[in-house]
Amino acid sequence: MAKTALIVIDMINTYDHDDADLLLPSVKACLPGVTRLLEGARRCDVPVIYVNDNFGQWRSHHGELLEAALRGPHADLVRAVAPDDASLFVVKARHSAFYETPLSYLLNQEGVDHVVLCGQVTEQCVLYSALDAHIRHLEVTVARDAVAHIHEDLAEAALRMMERNMGAHITTADEVRFPDPADR
Repeated sequence: MAKTALIVIDMINTYDHDDADLLLPSVKACLPGVTRLLEGARRCDVPVIYVNDNFGQWRSHHGELLEAALRGPHADLVRAVAPDDASLFVVKARHSAFYETPLSYLLNQEGVDHVVLCGQVTEQCVLYSALDAHIRHLEVTVARDAVAHIHEDLAEAALRMMERNMGAHITTADEVRFPDPADR
C-alpha cells in the first residue's frame, strides 16, 4: 500500500507581493478544502509537510515566517491552516517544493511514495512541484478545490497538464482518502 504525505505549499504568506490582489480571492475560496485535507491527514496520522517560500529572508526559519504571516493583514488566512506541533516544515527559495530542498530525502526517510498537493499557486508552485514529484516516481494527487490561483485560465490548464502529462489524480478535498492507521 502506498504511504501518503500531505504537502502544503506556500500557505504561510504575508501576501505582500505584486500578485496578492489577484491571488487573495482564490486563497479564500480554497481554504475550506485545505482545512479538510489537514484535518483528514492529521486524523489518519499522515505526515503533513509544509513547504514554503522564504521570500528572500535568508536568515529566517519556519517559526519566523509563520510569526510574520500571523502579524500581517491576512493573518486569518494563515491561522486557518497553520502548522501544528507534529507538522514538518521545509523552506524553499524557488517554485518547486523539491528544487534544492531536502524534501526528496525527507519523503524517502518517511517511506512516502504518494503525495497529495494543496496550497498556492496552482499555475506556478503547485504545477512545478507536481512535475518534480512525477519525475521522482511519486504518485501525485492534487485537490482542485484546495489550490489557489492567480489566473484561473492558467490554473485550469495547469491542472489539465498535471493530469494528462504527469498522470496526477485531480480530485476534490472531500474525495481524497488518507490511509487509516489501522490499515498500515
